Amino acid sequence: MGRLEGKVALVTGGGSGLGAADCEALAAEGAKVIVTDVNLAAAQAVADRIGGDAVAMALDVADEAQWVATYAAIEQRFGGLHVLVNNAGVVLNADVEDTSLDKFRWVNSIMIDGVFLGMKHAIPLMNKSGGGSIINMSSVGALLGYPIFFAYSAAKGAVRSMSKSVAVMAQVKGYKIRCNSIHPGAIETPMVQQAEGRPGEAKDIPEGVLPHGSPGHPKDVAALVVFLASDESRYITGAELVIDNGLTIRPF
Repeated sequence: MGRLEGKVALVTGGGSGLGAADCEALAAEGAKVIVTDVNLAAAQAVADRIGGDAVAMALDVADEAQWVATYAAIEQRFGGLHVLVNNAGVVLNADVEDTSLDKFRWVNSIMIDGVFLGMKHAIPLMNKSGGGSIINMSSVGALLGYPIFFAYSAAKGAVRSMSKSVAVMAQVKGYKIRCNSIHPGAIETPMVQQAEGRPGEAKDIPEGVLPHGSPGHPKDVAALVVFLASDESRYITGAELVIDNGLTIRPF
């Protein structure tokens, strides 16, 4: 049996990059995976690649009605939910002076509103399912000062704080729900390629220990997602897990 046998997991932004890697890794350990994305065709391609019980659903994470409908469909089809991976995200290359209010609100609608709505409406279903694990994708952008990623960093900082709030609330209320945030550094995904001005130009990530400055592979983050989704991490909640090859601890 896999480490996640019998668990039902929903991943947002599952049609590409980190989300796709998360979906594949969760399914490989036995989870029934719901691949959600605003791009249904991309989500369907990932679900088809996984096969088995994986299903694709269209989901705009900024739309509360879509969240409610998605959870209702999951409960009807699978009977419950045990893992939520709030992964959907966007990046805007602009500092505070160059960020318009409309763009700032757009970024926040996906990575603040979307994470809030995902957690708010997941909790009742997780409670009915016997508990679960909420995994929120933050970033080292929440921990470091990146002028060019002003709106992105603001949203990821909110994800960090919201995760801690939910973790404590669940304990206070006696819910069997854990909530943690993951803070990746540069991971070789289409979004990072776009942000670095090299769309479609993927770097080759070797196996083994990586040198300083090397980007990580999506599977590196997916392995951490699997651990947090599993009962092996039962004593971890409210944590911010940095996965950045030492970037945030270097004095030089």
